[in-house]
Amino acid sequence: MAGIRDEVGVFEYSGGIVGPGISPAATIKNGGKIRTGTPPGCWGPMITPKFQGGHEVTKPVMIDGAEVGDSVAIHLNKVQVTSLATSSGVMEFVDGRYIGDPFVAKLCPECGTTAPSSHIEGIGDDAVHCDVCNAEVNAFRFSNGYVIVLDRENQVSITVNKAAAEKIAANAEVNASIPEYSDQHSILALARADISGLAARMQPFLGNIGTIPSRDLPDSHNAGDFGAFLVDAPHGYSFTQSELDEHKTDGHMDTNSVREGAILICPVKVPGAGVYMGDMHAQQGNGEIAGHATDVSGEVELQVDVIKGLQLDGPILLQRIDDLPLLAKPMSAEEKKAVFALGEKYGQHEIEDNAPITFIGSGANLNAATENGLQRAASVTGLPYDEILNRATIAGSIEISRLPGVVRVTFLCPRPILKKMGILHLIEKQYG
Repeated sequence: MAGIRDEVGVFEYSGGIVGPGISPAATIKNGGKIRTGTPPGCWGPMITPKFQGGHEVTKPVMIDGAEVGDSVAIHLNKVQVTSLATSSGVMEFVDGRYIGDPFVAKLCPECGTTAPSSHIEGIGDDAVHCDVCNAEVNAFRFSNGYVIVLDRENQVSITVNKAAAEKIAANAEVNASIPEYSDQHSILALARADISGLAARMQPFLGNIGTIPSRDLPDSHNAGDFGAFLVDAPHGYSFTQSELDEHKTDGHMDTNSVREGAILICPVKVPGAGVYMGDMHAQQGNGEIAGHATDVSGEVELQVDVIKGLQLDGPILLQRIDDLPLLAKPMSAEEKKAVFALGEKYGQHEIEDNAPITFIGSGANLNAATENGLQRAASVTGLPYDEILNRATIAGSIEISRLPGVVRVTFLCPRPILKKMGILHLIEKQYG
């Protein structure tokens, strides 16, 4: 047991890649805790040409005793924003500055260097420059963007005007609270301010969290929709569709209920599981319709538990009660009394003992993602596929997590099935 810890702090990051090729940060005991400070995802790594993925997630933490075919329950005990401001918006690509995929294979248009190191000069769209030849090298532009300041105590935010955005950009890394060992540029340096004075609530969550895939791939592409861009790609992270389906773990969910108080159950596809996390958002509506949300630095504390023999293809989410769709929320005592009386009236004396469960599905589009989530639910629970359809219709919901293709399939599942899966103790912790 030498070197296996009860608790670990992780403050090193993977450079945009997740998988067995990234050296682990540490190994912890089953039941151990992980603490970390996560850097922003998306726009910061996107404008940093040396990154080969669209995020900057933590190095993986291995769990003693986790074997391929098991699952890991991740208890999100703390998910809190540390950034004072961030910037985001709708993206456009700059032709000639990437090979096939600007998230994965960036290219200097002047000297031809792939994944060049770079630096920031000045403020604005053209602030990112190649270290080799000093050419402006950013492969992305905002078609519409904003800078937003954050009140972490009162959980509110507001977008600011151009003058305020440029003042924030002058001290971008401090305002973004970029962690010490992060390698990304701050997106605040671009100071884009197309929307001014829009107030919004904050509700932070982790957009990319789970267990590592069984083959290295870009962290932002560890899902069925973004992962589709790796199929037959012209760069070093090319997959066939069957290879992608085999190796990915769907950690990049952008599911806004993966927040403090939730429990996420993830597949183990490599020995030790390899828990990683990143891409905290300060807020995001269902669908992430702009393509990107408010990426922030944050503090995260997790506890992990191995579930032996629960073989999954993708995540199961035990959402907070207040995040569940109405039809899947556990009934109150009064509602149960009314249901019992209704059953007695018609001679239905047996009332199913059940609880909510959510399966994440992903695919190239929403129809494929929905079918994937439904198939996963049927496979794991043993319930007929068409019964899952009925349960999700009258006692659950299909909700869009991200366009083009991540969904939540939520329904009320009989407790004997949850017990057989080995997760009833987690269900009882979450829902009573």
